[in-house]
Amino acid sequence: MKQDKEIVLTGITTTGTPHLGNYVGAIRPAIEASRDARVQPFYFLADYHALIKCQEPERIKQSTLEIAATWLALGLDTDNAVFYRQSDVPEITELTWIISCVTAKGLMNRAHAYKAAVAENQEKGEKDPDKGITMGLYCYPILMAADILLFKARKIPVGKDQIQHIEMARDIAARFNHIYGEHFVLPEAVVQEEGAVLQGLDGRKMSKSYNNTIPLFLPEKKLRKMIMKIKTNSLPPEAPKDPETCTLFSIFQAFASNEEVEQLRQRYHQGIAWGEMKQYLFEYINEHVKDARARYQELLQHPEEIEHRLKQGAARAREVAAPFMVEIREAVGIAPLTR
Repeated sequence: MKQDKEIVLTGITTTGTPHLGNYVGAIRPAIEASRDARVQPFYFLADYHALIKCQEPERIKQSTLEIAATWLALGLDTDNAVFYRQSDVPEITELTWIISCVTAKGLMNRAHAYKAAVAENQEKGEKDPDKGITMGLYCYPILMAADILLFKARKIPVGKDQIQHIEMARDIAARFNHIYGEHFVLPEAVVQEEGAVLQGLDGRKMSKSYNNTIPLFLPEKKLRKMIMKIKTNSLPPEAPKDPETCTLFSIFQAFASNEEVEQLRQRYHQGIAWGEMKQYLFEYINEHVKDARARYQELLQHPEEIEHRLKQGAARAREVAAPFMVEIREAVGIAPLTR
């Protein structure tokens, strides 16, 4: 790997099945970035992070399979991108412990997720504000810092809700460097412009928490049935309709060209039946995903191919991680007594 490339690092938590919103907002731009020879992308399945909120082993295992198959089926360039499972790189958890030993408890007390969990307990009138809060939830910003610092990623693309985590990683790295010398690159958050946000079946943002998602690789009949469930208003077929407030149009817009969007916008102004629009949207999306869906189904039948690709990615990740951890161990005094 060429270390002069700009490093892009992204983790994908393994707790669900990828849906259309995931594809448009995160997967599609990441796949495109994987083909950019000017950058060195590190994309990892964050299975240790998944354990924080999910204690269903089969769900995590199945999600790992489905997410990896999805990214590979959509054409992730694994010759350029380093695609690995977090748990296959033991240096990550080793580094987590080492940096936890220089991390102030007060810093973790200020983590948004922890504060939100405490606030929820207080609102419920719980005597113990920490009721039900695990050390995984409390300490996961340190694990996230290790994910970043281990690969010397400087610019970290994140949404606004993740800025605090990058700032924490920066604070931890600076504290370590102050004690042990300059070893870590101080990461900087690069706030991404809001990507396409798809509306779900009920008109709200497509999200697992709302149970309103459309899985990306549903079989044709199930995809059509799901699209037919999308909520619309009661305007008659001949009435002009506002595309900007329509869930069907917003989903179409995320997949179509500008010319196709403008053509459909005119049909809305002229009047279009909801049944006709739903059928059109189904046919358009089905055509868009059908080749990748076939590849996805093929990969699901051959998990050994996915496992092989992940192991290859982990080996490449460890080419960077292992020698750097030798340096970190030396820095803190954990080293052979003789050479």
